[in-house]
Amino acid sequence: MKLWDKGQPLDQAIEDFTVGQDRELDLELARYDVQGSMAHARMLRKVGLLDEGEDDALVGGLRQIAAEIEAGTFTIPPGVEDVHSRVEQLLTERLGEVGKKLHSGRSRNDQVLVDLRLFYRAKLDELAAGVGSLVLDLLARSEQEKETYWPGFTHTQVAMVSSAGMWLGAYAETLVDDLRLLAAARAISNQNPLGTAAGFGSSFP
Repeated sequence: MKLWDKGQPLDQAIEDFTVGQDRELDLELARYDVQGSMAHARMLRKVGLLDEGEDDALVGGLRQIAAEIEAGTFTIPPGVEDVHSRVEQLLTERLGEVGKKLHSGRSRNDQVLVDLRLFYRAKLDELAAGVGSLVLDLLARSEQEKETYWPGFTHTQVAMVSSAGMWLGAYAETLVDDLRLLAAARAISNQNPLGTAAGFGSSFP
């Protein structure tokens, strides 16, 4: 199931080189592909392109695939182009023609962007949680060490008396600035490109 297959013979070495680790990397995005597809199915129902039964069937099928991903049993076998093709293939095998309707109003490019943005968002959230925890630890230790004095230095020369608490607090404040940068990156990632259809929109509502 290769969407780009034009029916012409292709040297296997060329295919292996160009595909590389695509399937392995796509497995990292699988849970996000399913999340995006669930949202897309709900949208298709809302605008009338799916009826309620079709929507429920697709979301149920996607939840089953999500469970397989979390259990580690989801695979992208050789001959299947990518995670998007595999999810659509499984839905069509299990649900029939309604599985193909999920692709209405979106392009593969939309799906790639959605998967990556959901992946970025999740990783940014993990990073922000870790940094936030470190900030709290530094602030707590800063309070404990506020009277642990030591010399401050400027240009390698001894300067004013400082403290371990001030030093630790300075690092905490720097990390708070970093959290603002992470929040900005998250806001940029947290935008849904579904429906742009490779930049030209769609005739669907």
